Amino acid sequence: MNDNLLRNRTFDELAIGESASLVRVAAQNDIDLFAAMSGDINPAHVDAAFASGDLFGHVVVHGMWTAALISALLGTRLPGPGTIYLDQTLQFRRPVAPGDTVTATVTVKEKRPDKRIVLLDTCCTNQAGDVVLLGTATVIAPSTPVAWPSAPRPDVSVRRHDRYEAFIHEARARPALRTAIVHPCSVEAIMAALEARDEGLLEPVLVGPEAKIRAAAEAADVSLDGMPIEAVEHSHAAAARAVELGAAGKVAALMKGSLHTDELLAAVVAPASGLRTARRISHVYAMDVPAYSKPLVVTDAAVNIAPSLEHKRDICQNAIDLLHVMGVELPRVAVLAAVETVNARMPTTLDAAALTVMAARGQITGALVDGPLAFDNAISFAAAKTKQINSPVAGQADILLVPDLEAGNMLAKQLMYFAGADAAGLVLGARLPVIVTSRADSMRVRLASAALAKLAAERTPGGPIRS
Repeated sequence: MNDNLLRNRTFDELAIGESASLVRVAAQNDIDLFAAMSGDINPAHVDAAFASGDLFGHVVVHGMWTAALISALLGTRLPGPGTIYLDQTLQFRRPVAPGDTVTATVTVKEKRPDKRIVLLDTCCTNQAGDVVLLGTATVIAPSTPVAWPSAPRPDVSVRRHDRYEAFIHEARARPALRTAIVHPCSVEAIMAALEARDEGLLEPVLVGPEAKIRAAAEAADVSLDGMPIEAVEHSHAAAARAVELGAAGKVAALMKGSLHTDELLAAVVAPASGLRTARRISHVYAMDVPAYSKPLVVTDAAVNIAPSLEHKRDICQNAIDLLHVMGVELPRVAVLAAVETVNARMPTTLDAAALTVMAARGQITGALVDGPLAFDNAISFAAAKTKQINSPVAGQADILLVPDLEAGNMLAKQLMYFAGADAAGLVLGARLPVIVTSRADSMRVRLASAALAKLAAERTPGGPIRS
C-alpha cells in the first residue's frame, strides 16, 4: 500500500468501535501560528510573564488548537477524504502546556443509515494519559472510496518582528524630541508625524506651505490643533527653514515629509547650514530581520554612491555610534566584499582590509571590525566554519558595511522583500539626526525610525562644527 495516499472509510465500511489517532507535540511554533492565523493573542496563550500570574501559572495552548487535531483526524483518517463535518461538542478538561504531547482519538459510536450520518466520540489526552478534551463529532461519511495523494505538510514558521522593542521602549521613557517635519504635504507625512507624537516620541513642528499642510490634514481627517506650523512657500524653502531651526537649537531632529531625500540633505550639508561636522553624513537601515537573532544595521544604502576609504571610515563610525545608543556596547562590524580574502584586483577587499587595520590602530573606535567578509560569512557561523574563517565578527555581525550604495540598496531591499525585514531609516553624521521614511513603511518602522532619532539626538558626532 502506498503510504503517501490518503484513504477514507465509506459509511458502509465503518464499524462501531472503530478508531483512529494522531499524536502531536504542542510546540511554540504551533502556538505562534495559531495566534497569527486566528488573531487570538490572549496573553494567557502568548505572554509567559502574564501567564505566570494566571490561574494555571504557565502559558496555556489555545483550546481550539487541540480541537483542530480532531478536525485533522476526521478529514484525513476516519472517515477521511470526502467527510462533511456537521457538528462538534467540546469539553476542555485540562490545560495543555507548551511541550505537551497530545494524542487525539476519534471512535465511531453510532451510524444513521438514512443520511450516512455518523457520530464519533472525540478525545485528546496528554503524555500522562490525562484527558484534556472530550466531545462528540457529527459527520456525513463518504459514500465512495477515495485514495488521494497526500500533500506535503507546509513547513511554516512565524516571522517575529520584535528586534525594535527594547529601544522603542527606552525612547518612550524619555521626553518627546522636538522635530521639524519637513514639507508634510501628504496624508502619509501628516500621519507619520501624528503617530510619533501620539506615541510620545516626537514633538512635531510642521515646516512647509500652510495651505498644503492643512489640506493634507483634512484629507487624513485629523486635527492639527496645538501643532506649530512654520509657514514657507515650497519644499526647497521648507528644507532651508528646517535646517535653520536645527542650527539655532529650536529643533533636535529633522524628519523627511513629502519631498525628495536629496533636496533635504542638500540643505543639511550646505556649507552655511550650521549642521555640518567633521564627519561625513551617511544613511543607516536599522533592520529587523525575522531570521536573524538581533537588529542588523546595513550602511550606506542611500547617501554615499561610491565612498572612498576615508568616507567608509566615517560611515562605519556613524553606524557604531548608533549601535551604542541602541544598547550594544561593542558592535561587530563586517566589512563586506564578494570574497573573504584580499585580492589586489578587487579594490573593495583592499578597503576592507584597511578598515580592519584602522580599527586596530584606533582610527575607528568602539567596535570590533573585520573584513573582507562575504555576506554569508558575516551572518552565518556555519558558513564561516565551512571556510575556516577565524574572526571575532564572522557569523554574528551587528553592522554590515557595504562596498557602495548600489550593493547596499540591493542588499537592504532583498532583505525587506525576500526575508520580510523591517528597515528603519536614519541619516547620521550631522549635528542632529535626520529621519528618512518611505510612504511604504509600516507604522512599526516609522515609530522605530523616530525612536532611533530620539536616542541618537543625545549624541553629536565628534569633530568641530563646519561653518
